[in-house]
Amino acid sequence: MTVDPEEAQLLADPRLKEAIRLFNAADWYACHDSFEALWHETAGPMRPVLQGLLQIAVGQLHHANGNQRGATVLTGEGLGRLRTAGAQALGLNLDVLRASGRSWLEALQAGEAAPELPAPALVPAPAEVDGAPR
Repeated sequence: MTVDPEEAQLLADPRLKEAIRLFNAADWYACHDSFEALWHETAGPMRPVLQGLLQIAVGQLHHANGNQRGATVLTGEGLGRLRTAGAQALGLNLDVLRASGRSWLEALQAGEAAPELPAPALVPAPAEVDGAPR
């Protein structure tokens, strides 16, 4: 699989690994700041992916702060940004994130103030061998 030069640069950036760690630790505010810094420096095809990740994080931050409307809007916007991305980007399985995010969005839209769902997580993309998943 050929990696876009911008994506390769981001994958080598330790700030991306830290942003992913913060996302998975549910440190939503710090995670947002980390992804936002990378997003501001990115102009190519990874820009909407980074924005989608940071918007989903902000949606979770709004939820944690009791702002259901903000959580709903930002989760929806984040999913919208990720809609045209492939199944994976930045070493992450975006299909898993989109499925989790859709579950959150549906629960929020249904008016559930405290969805009984695990927080979205960033899962590594499956490894590939000679272009085929293993």
